[in-house]
Amino acid sequence: MAHLCGLCLALRADHGQFARVATNYDGLVLSVLTDAQLPRELAPERRTAGPCPLRGMRTASVAKGQGAHLAATVSLVLASAKLRDHVLDGDGAMRRRPVAAAAERVARSWDLGGERAGAGLGFDTAVLLDAVGRQQELESAAGPGTSVLTVTEPTELATAAAFAHTAVLAGRPGNSAPLHEAGRLFGRLAHLLDAVEDRAADQQAGAWNPLTTTGTDAAEARRLCDDAVHGIRLALAEVEFTDSALAHRLLVHELEHAVQRTFQPHAHTPHPASPWVNQPPGGWPPPPEPPRRRGLLAGCLVWSGLCCTCQLCCRSEYQDPWTGEPREGWCDKCDCCCEGCDCCSSCSECCNCCNCCNCCD
Repeated sequence: MAHLCGLCLALRADHGQFARVATNYDGLVLSVLTDAQLPRELAPERRTAGPCPLRGMRTASVAKGQGAHLAATVSLVLASAKLRDHVLDGDGAMRRRPVAAAAERVARSWDLGGERAGAGLGFDTAVLLDAVGRQQELESAAGPGTSVLTVTEPTELATAAAFAHTAVLAGRPGNSAPLHEAGRLFGRLAHLLDAVEDRAADQQAGAWNPLTTTGTDAAEARRLCDDAVHGIRLALAEVEFTDSALAHRLLVHELEHAVQRTFQPHAHTPHPASPWVNQPPGGWPPPPEPPRRRGLLAGCLVWSGLCCTCQLCCRSEYQDPWTGEPREGWCDKCDCCCEGCDCCSSCSECCNCCNCCNCCD
């Protein structure tokens, strides 16, 4: 959480309040890796951040330093590419010309801001933008029989460059090569897991999906993901860390769990009409309709509404603003006074209630 909040605050400091929507879990790994390599005497001190709704309006000790700013730079540039991709695809509200034009302006601003911030860190964001451009070309040329690794290559190169630069920031040039390899495999894994999770929704919407387009089945996708996790483990073993505990936890153990979580639903609830998983004898009932997905801007607006009306805190269940999947309210499983009381008549009263009972940790 310290690195996640540090990434969010670095985005605000470098690029303005709205840039905080680019905060993501993958990006914080860059902050973790940088801090993990720094000698103890050079490790940046944590700073205390002010109250935030996502922390139950509590202060927190958050990470700062070049690692957080590198994470912010990479996250912003990739978010701009994703925003531009939504515009090109005409997703959701992006079908409307005024919205698409505004999104284009935001994307250009983020590209320039990321370029300036990257230059200050000695990191050339052109490698990220080149990868995005090549990604679109490869997707257009891909078809049945194309190796799915051909499609994941740009993502691999972009994350490899970002991972390797953490060694530069930490003053550990000898770590660049193994971190480059770990980043390449991390990019492959992230791309494949996203493709597996989105495949059913993409198939229903007629959207492009690398696994469907290349004809890659579940067994091959799982093999590639398992190989990537194993490769990351081997690469990290060659990295000289000052404190490897958190990096190892995130990039080895948590990645293993992520692969298991992603493939588990497909092993137990296959679509009876889909070749993705072999249908067992006797058939299966059809799966429920996939949740509605929103674009970046639309999801942020919905999140703001949920936050301002205290639904994130006090509702027993709400729908994720972006994926539409069910989420538990922050206070659902605690014994605080938010259940059946009059404290939720305003945001301030609700937050005071949660602070008193310490239910939002």
